[in-house]
Amino acid sequence: MREADAAGDGVRRVAIVTGASRGLGHAVAAGLAGAGWDLVLDARGADELVAAAAALPGRVEAIPGDITDADHREDLVAAADALGGATLLVNNAGALGPSPLPGLAEYPLDGLREVFEANVVALLGLTQVALPGLRRRGGAILNITSDAAVAHYEGWGGYGASKAAVDLLSGVLSVEEPAIHVWWADPGDLRTRMHQDAFPGEDISDRPAPDTIVPAVLHVVSTRPRSGRIRLPEVAL
Repeated sequence: MREADAAGDGVRRVAIVTGASRGLGHAVAAGLAGAGWDLVLDARGADELVAAAAALPGRVEAIPGDITDADHREDLVAAADALGGATLLVNNAGALGPSPLPGLAEYPLDGLREVFEANVVALLGLTQVALPGLRRRGGAILNITSDAAVAHYEGWGGYGASKAAVDLLSGVLSVEEPAIHVWWADPGDLRTRMHQDAFPGEDISDRPAPDTIVPAVLHVVSTRPRSGRIRLPEVAL
């Protein structure tokens, strides 16, 4: 019996993971696949996403596209429904914004709109599409946030403001949707392409690799703590 059916209630474990072609999203997808989850994966780069999905075990559907596209969001949930219906939504996809990171006095407003569209509006849009099924199945949402949402770092005003909005939306959602679990999870500084883009030309090799945080993610989704903000590096395994 696959671990996905181990509960014995006939309900499969199906997860949608956005931004899953590389970095933290791919690491989380690999961890879930190894734990027996069926997956629907999203990313903008089709070739990179298909290659990443092909390397994972089990039933994995790669749906390339932009999370800001409403039709693409519908496609992701439809693909999960074809696998039995999503019981977990991992909202990981997002945008850093201009690089190098500008101060707020010079921050291009069009760039700020793009960051909020990707990190906040699209996240809520996908959540809205997935919610009816998540409610029926008693599912969960894991929104990836950042310490920039709660701390004041020079240059991180645009990205941090978008993640602060994610924190607030997540908290309100946890109150409004008692039938599901909602976690907003801070993974800490990781050695990802996005983090490198935030520090062009700098050596970030001292940051942990994304897969180091995966055990904490798997612990959260398996033990299902109460809804709330979680700092993943501090999760006791």
